[in-house]
Amino acid sequence: MNKLQISGIAAMAFLASCSPKEKTSELSSVSPKTDPMSIQTPMDTTSKETVATAHNSQNSLDWNGTYEAVVPCADCPGIKTTLLLNKDKTFSITEEYIDRNSKNNDKGTFDWDATGSVITLNGKSAKYKYKVGENKLSQLDMDGKEIDGPNKNLYVFNKK
Repeated sequence: MNKLQISGIAAMAFLASCSPKEKTSELSSVSPKTDPMSIQTPMDTTSKETVATAHNSQNSLDWNGTYEAVVPCADCPGIKTTLLLNKDKTFSITEEYIDRNSKNNDKGTFDWDATGSVITLNGKSAKYKYKVGENKLSQLDMDGKEIDGPNKNLYVFNKK
């Protein structure tokens, strides 16, 4: 072997010794007379459990509380909406149509999406989706996408 090959092998050995070791379960003692080809090892000796350590709205923000907004309405000046989110994943919502004698109340539960940043209301009539931010909720369309356009700020609920 030449010096370059020896240096390469030494560098690989050094790097391998610096990498973190996986925890594996040890096999019970093997008799020295056991044929190594007949030993059956477990397919996977590491844990498949994952721990959610990433920060998201669900685990990092003080999201519970009351939020308010006046959202656009096709045939009235707006809908004054008050949404209360509780820590036990329940909600109540009141929608009051401005300049009309009409008010809707609903309550139910809500679910977080897999990212921990969007909630979906599960009420009798309220099936809205909201992106949860710092002291605000942004209402999403029914496909879970952000509402865009000149009135998008009217779909932002502020925490009271």
